[in-house]
Amino acid sequence: MGAADIVPGVSGGTIAFITGIYFRLLAAINALPPAAIRELARGRIAAFWTAIDGTFLVSLLAGILASILTLASLISQALTDYPILLWSFFFGLIVASVWHVGRQIRELRGMLLVPLTAGAVFAWWITTLSAGQVELTPWLFLGSGALAICAMILPGISGSFILVVIGMYGPVLDAIRNLELGSLGLFMAGCAIGLLSIARLISWAFHRYHDPVMALLTGLMVGALNKVWPWKQTLSWRTNSAGEQVPLNEVSVSPVHYAEITGLSSDWLMALVAAVLGFGLVLAVEWLASGPLAPAKRHS
Repeated sequence: MGAADIVPGVSGGTIAFITGIYFRLLAAINALPPAAIRELARGRIAAFWTAIDGTFLVSLLAGILASILTLASLISQALTDYPILLWSFFFGLIVASVWHVGRQIRELRGMLLVPLTAGAVFAWWITTLSAGQVELTPWLFLGSGALAICAMILPGISGSFILVVIGMYGPVLDAIRNLELGSLGLFMAGCAIGLLSIARLISWAFHRYHDPVMALLTGLMVGALNKVWPWKQTLSWRTNSAGEQVPLNEVSVSPVHYAEITGLSSDWLMALVAAVLGFGLVLAVEWLASGPLAPAKRHS
């Protein structure tokens, strides 16, 4: 989940969903406020820990943070040096995730085309937005954390891409690389506020409108494929916080057209291999998540 959340266009919520821990995560988050009031107020630490599934939450959070801290620079470098291969890998991963989430729909009905189409159109529109540029303030780190985590927890919506759109991806990544504890603290506080606010709403929607929500999430993933398509034509550029020229507006093009306009190899064969690896990874994770070694699932 941590590695996925670093990459604009890939959702950590998708990883949680295909590994089978998504609903357990929502249940643990939703238990936090009532458990904190009920058990901690009475000094019952052990009961509080059990109520919030504390061991699971801490293990998951530790894994996410360790992944972000260790892989942030590596993935950023890979996006610069091997963009086609990395995007191809994530393209295959998301295609497999579309198939996985779509299979969760219990009863196929024509009306599900409405949330499916709405999700696809909305996600595609999000991927066409240009990156923003902002003046950094403490409140901006707090607000961007709340906004990004709401996207991250939803399968199909990339929190890191939301940060790109609002112009906060570079500053947040810089804060991680440089261990700017003040900025990171505000960002994480925003994440906590956003997570506690949206988790209960998501759980309610899943329980009340399971199939329409699944169709919506499937559509979101389909629309998000535009962002992770490996071959892009850059229409305009911008200067990031490090003074580097980075793409501002991009459109997806075919491998053949990419080679024509850039004079570079499309690397389509290696891209295909990378996409197959991404697809296969999801199948492997799904098998492990449903196999005899799978962790117990807790539902709210």
